[in-house]
This record gives sequence, structure tokens and C-alpha cells, in this order.
Amino acid sequence: MPLRLRHLLPMLVLLAMMAMLMLRGYVHSEILADHRVRPEAAAEKVPELIREGGPVVDTRSGRQTSLDVPDGRIVLTFDDGPDPKWTPVVLDVLKKHHAHAVFFITGTMASRYPDLVRRMVDEGHEIGLHTFNHPDLSYQSNKRIDWELTQNQLALEGAAGIRTSLFRPPYSSSTDALDDETWPVTEFVGSRGYLTVFTTADSEDWRRPGVREIIRNSTPADGKGAIVLMHDSGGDRSQTVRALDAYLPELQQKGYEFENLTEALNAPSAHTPVGGLDLWKGRAWVFLVAASDDITAVLVVGLAVIGVLVFARFGLMLLLSAMHTRRTRRKDFVWGPDAPVTEPASVLVPAYNEAKCIESTVRSLMKSEHPIEILVIDDGSSDGTARIVEDLGLPGVRVVRQLNAGKPAALNRGIANARHDLIVMMDGDTVFEPSTVGELVQPFADPQVGAVAGNAKVGNKDTLIGAWQHIEYVMGFNLDRRMYDVLRCMPTIPGAVGAFRRSALDRVGGMSDDTLAEDTDITMAIHRDGWHVVYAEKARAWTEAPESVQQLWSQRYRWCYGTMQAIWKHRRALVESGPSGRFGRVGLPLVSLFMVVAPLLAPLIDLFLVYGLLFGPTGKTIAAWFGVLAVQAGCAAYAFVLDRERLTPLISLPLQQLLYRQLMYMVLLQSWITALTGGRLRWQKLRRKGQVAAPPGGSAASMDGGVA
Repeated sequence: MPLRLRHLLPMLVLLAMMAMLMLRGYVHSEILADHRVRPEAAAEKVPELIREGGPVVDTRSGRQTSLDVPDGRIVLTFDDGPDPKWTPVVLDVLKKHHAHAVFFITGTMASRYPDLVRRMVDEGHEIGLHTFNHPDLSYQSNKRIDWELTQNQLALEGAAGIRTSLFRPPYSSSTDALDDETWPVTEFVGSRGYLTVFTTADSEDWRRPGVREIIRNSTPADGKGAIVLMHDSGGDRSQTVRALDAYLPELQQKGYEFENLTEALNAPSAHTPVGGLDLWKGRAWVFLVAASDDITAVLVVGLAVIGVLVFARFGLMLLLSAMHTRRTRRKDFVWGPDAPVTEPASVLVPAYNEAKCIESTVRSLMKSEHPIEILVIDDGSSDGTARIVEDLGLPGVRVVRQLNAGKPAALNRGIANARHDLIVMMDGDTVFEPSTVGELVQPFADPQVGAVAGNAKVGNKDTLIGAWQHIEYVMGFNLDRRMYDVLRCMPTIPGAVGAFRRSALDRVGGMSDDTLAEDTDITMAIHRDGWHVVYAEKARAWTEAPESVQQLWSQRYRWCYGTMQAIWKHRRALVESGPSGRFGRVGLPLVSLFMVVAPLLAPLIDLFLVYGLLFGPTGKTIAAWFGVLAVQAGCAAYAFVLDRERLTPLISLPLQQLLYRQLMYMVLLQSWITALTGGRLRWQKLRRKGQVAAPPGGSAASMDGGVA
């Protein structure tokens, strides 16, 4: 299958969502986070003048000097922000008391709250770097340290349009705490052009010791200058705020001035404006971070929605299918007052290049226990399909030829040539059991029934793809049909096995070629005309499912897109009255939610699964995924028991959820893209191998009986 733009777009959409999720995880320190903290080490390599010097260390251009804050001046520093709750309050208190401070921001927080960084700069405060992800740099390589600084600067550039030359390492304190592990980091950071700022007084507000203790820890002795460490992020900072509001006026009355670091040192500003490409790169980063947060929030809502939809669907299916089974399997159950239905039926077999399958199809019909006529409508086949049927010379079988005009036209041609009022439709690659037609027409004993859906089964289920489709048919399609039968809003009569009253078909204008899902289209039209549509579980038909990914993609693409077309075509039912309005307000929303919206959102389960496996919490993620799988397995087992199927194929259910389901997501995304871009699809013919020659227990050779 050629890789076209519409095939690429679904993959690009999924990759984009995963990228946004990973970006969000990186900015929230869920990816690449390192929470190790190195214990104190020896300090033999740290110069004595640094350990005993001032709190501002300058190792730029190979220097090893330090600076102290002059007496009477205090440089308040706040680490780990900005925080959306506490930083604005801290800024308000500083503004109230006309004080300046230095905020050592982390890139993760600055990327998420750029407005607060801009406010800091606008109100005259100074900004320093505190790394991007807040790791202990003594554990990191020079490359990682460089990355932390660069990403931190990028966030600052995007938030405030500036760079800074101030830096404070995470988990640092005063210079006398420098050791042989942290000193090389200070030297390396200096080689990158940064002043490293330590502290002389630690408020220890992170311990929440009480307001007076914070003030006591932050007050220098004998009027000396100080760099005071506080925090505006990382937890409950209510004590910090109260202490700050009392601390500032108390020390101002003692003659202290609260200044930026460069103001206190009488040095040039640490800020350098940026422009050009650097500015736009920063702005682009901040925009992408905001977008990742917004998109992830939407994805989380979508995940909640899909969770509700999935479990609501499972609950409805289990409850309503049980009701349907109890009702239809009662010993005294009859479909209507005219039971049993014995009048003959016309079986229409539209065929286009079905040379490999058509003989098996026709011979299976010849074993019918119900009186039928067989019409094979050859839609311009080029492989001799019509000739094969004619050469069989079977009684009661007619061949109607037409130029290639599509399946709806072939079915309408068959309806026009049919002799009976009950019309059975099947595909040219399908075989019926002897009882299928008889079971399929029994619901017409109820004069209100206009159409009947049969039980389509996968005949070639020995391959892995076939087994996956077998699970889908039994669980998804037939369990769904029981549910929709009870709700009286069956969305689709399967093309492989369905029956109609001629009068119902005539009233809605026959088969339409307005959509690619003519079976869904006609079913919805019959509902809107006031007829009942029911499910006959005993009317089994065995169809050949696609065996290659390409063929499966083509089939499901047509189904998905055609279903969306049919929903859109019949949208007026939402506002109409009578039977049409009932179907519009019950059937259309259910079909839209369970067949279009839920599958579209379902990839979120796998996106969050991959994210959780890679970045945690791994255990909870695995438990949640297996929990959902267990629910699906339970529903699938219930469906298999109802259909009296062996449970062996369910062994492949976990693999189906990991691989097959992804393909269905891609198909649905492509269908949405086709619809949104106004694309058009032609009806696509699948290549058949003729592997379904007879129902289980039968043989093609034995199906040569006559028509009753």
C-alpha cells in the first residue's frame, strides 16, 4: 500500500501527542529527574580562601575568588520557584515593603509560569539559575550540567527576554560546606561565565519551624551583610510569607537595606537582554511547554471520557445482551403472531470478481432448509464469475448481469428482479448454514419488523489476524447487536447476512450509493421510516475476513468512513419527531459515542501506558492496564459463551490489544482526516482466496442439493 499523506497523518498525530506528553513529563520532572543527594565528602581540594571567604564565588576565567556582602545590606534569595500559589504572595510582600530580592528559578517552573518570571524582572528583582530539573550536580557529567544551565537559560529567555550570570547549585548552603565533589562543579560553572551564589544565613523555612524561628535564622549578627536563603516553592510556604512580612520591617528599622545582589555589590546588572534567534527560541520553548500542558490536560480529560465510555459500553453490553438472550432463548419465545414464517425468500448475491468464492457461496445456499430463489448479480466481473455460476446448472439459480456500477446498484438490480417479498442479502465470499435463511426470516412474523441482522462469523480464523477478527466479530459486533436490539436502534445490517421486507426497502428508496457503508445507510433509513430492526443470533453466516494488513486496512477504512458518512447523512433525525426522532436521539448518539468517539480516544490508553512504563509509576500503570484487559477478557468470554464458541482464540486477546487495536486506531484517525479534508473514497474490492468453502461441519462437495 503506497504511503500517502492520509496514511502518514494518523501516525504523525499519535507521535505528536506522545511528544507533547513527554515534553510535559520533562517539564514536570517526571523524565530525566535525578533525586539523589550526595552525602558530605572530604574537602582537601577546596581552596581555603574559598571555604572561609564570602558567599559569592567567582571562578570565571580560571579565577578562584570570593565576594562578601557589605555590612547593613541583606540579599534575600528565594529558591525553587516560581510557584503559582506562593510566589505572587512573596512578590506582594516584597513590593509592600519596597524590598528587592534574587529569585533562583528552576527551568521547569519558569517554563510553566513565565508570567511570574516577567513580574519578578518588571518589579526590579534579580534572577539567578537553579538548574532546570534540580538535580545534585555533583552526580552529573559536565555535559548534563551544561544542559541544565542551557535549558534554564532558554526558559528565562522565553519568559523574560533576558539571560543571567547568577547561579546557585541545588542542595547547596554556605561556602564552608563545599567539598571535593561539589567544588569541581563550581569551577566548571564558572568556566561557563557564572557567579556561584551561596548563603550566609539559612532561614530553614523548608522545615516550617515557626515564624519567629525563621526570622531568627535569617537575621545576621552585629549589622553584618548577609545572603539569606528562603523558598517560594516546594511546599507550604505560609510560614515563609508571614515571617517575611514581619522580618522586612523589623530589619529595615535597624537600618538594613534589601537589595539585589549586584546592587549590594555595586556591580553591573546580572541581566543581559536577548534578541533575535535566541529570543524566538525561548518564546517557542515557553509556547510549546504551555501547549504541552494544555494538550496533556485535554488528553487526561479524554482518557477519563474513554474510561467512562468503555466501562459504560461493557456494562450496557453485558446487561442488555443478557436480557436479549433470556428473551429470545425462552422455550415459548416466538417472533410474532405470524410465526413460523414459511413463505419463500429471494437471496441476492452481488458479485464482483468472486471467481474463487462464488461456487462455495451458491452451493451453500442450495442446502437451505427454507424455500428460496438465488439471484447472483454479476457487477461487471472480469474473472468469469457469472460464467462459473451458469456452468453449475443448478435449479432455482439465476444470474443477472450488469455493467460495473457498484454494490448498491447491484443490490437494487437484484431487488427489481426478485420474485418474493422477503429479501435476503449476502456477500459473494460468504457461505450459509442450511438453517441460516430460515432463522433469518423468522423475525418477519412480527409485521413491525422491517429488517433483520444475522450473525456474521469469521470463517478463516486459523491465522493470527483471522483470530483477532474472530474475537472482534463475536465480542464487538454480535454482542453489540444484542444490545442495540434491546434498545431498538440497530445501526447496521451486516452485508454478509441480512434480510429485508421488500415494502421497507421500497419505502426508503432502496440501496443508496451516497455513502461507502450502504448497509449502515439502509439500516438507519429503515429505522427512521418507523420499522423495527432486530438481531437473529441463530442465522449464522461464515465470511472470509481479510488476511493481510493492507486488505484489513482497506476494509475497515471503508467501514469507518462510510459509518461517519451515514451518521452525517441521517443527522436530521436528531431533531425530528416520531420513530425517526427516537432513533436520532438514542441510536445516533450511541453509534457516534461507541463507534466513532470512543475508538478515536482509545489510543490514549496506550499512550499513557507507554508513558507510565517508561517514566512511572510503572507498577500502577501495569496494574491498571491489566485491570482493563481483565474486564475486556471477561466481556469477550461472556460473548463467546453466548455464541457457543470455543474460548481458545482468547489466548491472543492481550496481543490483539497491543497490535491489532492500534491498526484500528490508525484507520479511524485516517477516516477522520479524510472526512475533515473533504476526501472521497471509492468502493474497494478485497482480494479473496476462497478459503471459506463450507460452514463448520459441512463440505463444499456435499452442498449440491436442490432448492425447495
